[in-house]
Amino acid sequence: MNAKKKTTRPSIAVPHEDALLQLKTPLLAWYPTVARVLPWREEPTPYRVWISEIMLQQTRVAAVLPYFERFLKTLPDIAALASCPDDELMKLWQGLGYYSRARNLKKAAQVIVAEYGGVMPLDFETLLKLPGIGRYTAGAISSIAGHHPAPAVDGNVLRVVTRLTLFDGDVLKDVTKRAVENALRPIYEEGPVSATLNQALMELGATVCVPNGAPHCDACPLAAFCLARKEDCTADFPKKAAKKARRIEQMTVLRLIDEETGRLALRQRPKKGLLAGLYELPHLPGHCKAADVRRALFDADYPVHHVRRLAPARHVFSHVEWDIIAYEVTLAPATGVAEHGDALLWATPAELSSTYSIPSAFQYFLPNHA
Repeated sequence: MNAKKKTTRPSIAVPHEDALLQLKTPLLAWYPTVARVLPWREEPTPYRVWISEIMLQQTRVAAVLPYFERFLKTLPDIAALASCPDDELMKLWQGLGYYSRARNLKKAAQVIVAEYGGVMPLDFETLLKLPGIGRYTAGAISSIAGHHPAPAVDGNVLRVVTRLTLFDGDVLKDVTKRAVENALRPIYEEGPVSATLNQALMELGATVCVPNGAPHCDACPLAAFCLARKEDCTADFPKKAAKKARRIEQMTVLRLIDEETGRLALRQRPKKGLLAGLYELPHLPGHCKAADVRRALFDADYPVHHVRRLAPARHVFSHVEWDIIAYEVTLAPATGVAEHGDALLWATPAELSSTYSIPSAFQYFLPNHA
């Protein structure tokens, strides 16, 4: 019996690759005249580039700037990051969201210390082996800090390339990202030009070929050979498959205050899952009435003195949305609340500010946000 002939699926190719071959000269001439002054660009060491690229995932530049400066001041190098206590690291990251990024930074730093003597590798394939570093981040570090010819394809670059070439691949799929990466590769070369080229493409997507609105084609150095501009269809690119609707979860958050000491109740979330290991305000499932809150606390042996309704909030994650109502509950004094012996922590206002990492979903209900 003859064995079946193995077939290979053809790879997706970006059409009109000649447009990509034309972009290098005008883009490199344009970038120095418009590049934003950013701290990781001013001093592009491997560590600084790495931290900035991880922080910039899913986060605006303006929001990242103060976090970057504070992070580098506290953890100035890979060794410091590798040995940073988890709670301190999470506090530094508080407000940036997607906390797994910070946990992977520490894991990768520990690998670099153990296997590379604390010196970050700059080879693209080696970088890919580190926790939390994907193809885009590896390309950015390798090219910007190491001057290697590695494309760095993020959302900005995908938007520029798909409009420039009318490429209709779904940009949410890895196969599309790889196709764009492969199509760009021939224009890269060893040396600092690769660093400039990657940063120029990112800058173009962030400031000119923008999302969520009309691109500023009159200011684009690539306008003369952009096919989407020629066909007047920039709004049709990039192509993305429709996302599934977010799951909505209702909850009732409790701002529990020990009236005698003024301390606030916290509890630590599980070590795995959403917001793993961070600190949250206690909460109940569903939307509860004040009487339900009193009953639940009474059943847990907490003496309620006063219950007050707080303003509601909604918090959106990538796949779930929390619909939250909340109550402030003061607990009667001289009852040993802090020694109750359950899973709650009782934090002072100073500790809330300096010690415990509380995610944004619960920040709405802290006393200073009331």
